[in-house]
Amino acid sequence: MDRLTIGAFARASRLSAKALRRYDELGLLPPASVDPYTGYRYYERSQLERARLVAWLRRIGMPLPLVREVCDLHGPDPAAAARAVRAHWARVEAETAVRRDLALFLADQLDASPGKDTTAMTALGIRYAARTDRGAVRTANHDIAYADHRLLAVADGFGDRGGDAAAAAVEALREPARPEVPPLAGDLLNALEDAVDRANSAIGALEGSGGSGGSGGFGGSGTTLTALVRSGSRLGLVHIGDTRVLLLRDGALSRITHDHTVVQSMIDAGSLTEEEAASHPRRTLLLRALDGGTTAVPDLRLHEALPGDRYLLCSDGLFTAVPDERIQHALATVAEPEETVDALIALAHAAGSPDNIACVVADVTREPRPEPRALGPGPGPGPGGH
Repeated sequence: MDRLTIGAFARASRLSAKALRRYDELGLLPPASVDPYTGYRYYERSQLERARLVAWLRRIGMPLPLVREVCDLHGPDPAAAARAVRAHWARVEAETAVRRDLALFLADQLDASPGKDTTAMTALGIRYAARTDRGAVRTANHDIAYADHRLLAVADGFGDRGGDAAAAAVEALREPARPEVPPLAGDLLNALEDAVDRANSAIGALEGSGGSGGSGGFGGSGTTLTALVRSGSRLGLVHIGDTRVLLLRDGALSRITHDHTVVQSMIDAGSLTEEEAASHPRRTLLLRALDGGTTAVPDLRLHEALPGDRYLLCSDGLFTAVPDERIQHALATVAEPEETVDALIALAHAAGSPDNIACVVADVTREPRPEPRALGPGPGPGPGGH
């Protein structure tokens, strides 16, 4: 047999002998034979293709469990292996964008000398409105929409206690949205992460929550959560699930959140188009949510707000029923946030939306507005005004 020593195989595959020994221990790249007396490893030339693939996948930073998956797919289904690589790189790019934003924010903070003029950074105000609607089909409303001068949030609950789960998630964000929270990037993002942990614990305490399987891919009750917390001219974004934030800036509409759904992962992998996703039978299945029984891993990032920006936070009762171009037209042509929320919900009703509808619309202004009155009945989340 045409076999190579571990040294020769390492040179041919561009993997070190140390890496080859590790991959043998993990069962990823076992040698063809091992000398029973010396323990020396020998490889066949036919193994070079897999070894070189491992080397390239590790070079792009792919974790070993995914390397194994891609290698196992490569022989029987090369197209599936290619999709897995594309999906991995899409995740890397999204994570890099988040780290880039945080790095730029921290650089600005470090560059802010005591005498530096920060008026342009802090003299921003916000005008807002929030509303939920049961929709045309549902008998109960499990969506929450909340807005005040610091916090904008939507949550889409599922399960028997979905409304309670959504309310608990938004309530947990009210503490990090207090004005006395320091505006440093790390402080704000850490506070948001802690709030998500508290929300998940509160949801876990609800009767019937937790577990696996069932509604939305999670058992019992739970919720999505998408929110913006304002600190000066910057917004801390926390996002888990498929509620969304859309931004209208200079007439152009963009989405600044990424859905944590099965169909979105298929779109990222290139196996599904946006058009196909709209009617896919698994379009409502979540990969991440707050359900009290799993570790909640939200997306956390910082976003720079500019005067003239208009933000829309919404649940899938709006964006699955109303095309983006119609949402964009309403955001661009209806002047007041409260009227815009009403117009968007009317569009969802006209389109026959089968789900609850939650909308928050917020306009960024050049000057801060006076502290608003308390919103909603009692201490729980209530609808926003302006």
